[in-house]
Parts: sequence; C-alpha cells; structure tokens
Amino acid sequence: MAERKTFLLRLDPATHDALERWAAVELRSLNAQIEYLLRRALQEAGRTPWPASVSSAPASPNPQIED
Repeated sequence: MAERKTFLLRLDPATHDALERWAAVELRSLNAQIEYLLRRALQEAGRTPWPASVSSAPASPNPQIED
C-alpha cells in the first residue's frame, strides 16, 4: 500500500459534527469519510490524480455516482 500523508485539518464544530454523523450513517470513520468526499469531488471536477482503471481508487458505495 502506498504511503499516506498526514496533515492537520481545521474545521468549524458544526461542519465537524455534520461530517461525523454522515460518516456514522455510512459506516466509515470520519477520516475515511473526508477522504471519500475529497476523492469524489476530484472525480466530479475531472481532476482525479489516478486513471479510472487503477484499483487503488475507491469504489463508490453510492450507486448514483459513476466511477
């Protein structure tokens, strides 16, 4: 597995709480939820740093979002 980078992210409490609740509903950790949302945003913006065929790109658990 590729090495992962660590960085500090400051969020206002309301955003943090909303993300935490959303992560719990989707059975993810808060960190995994944030990473999922960032990857999805990159994909929707056409800025994915990986080719679509790379298996390390996360599969979307939401069937409405195409990989």
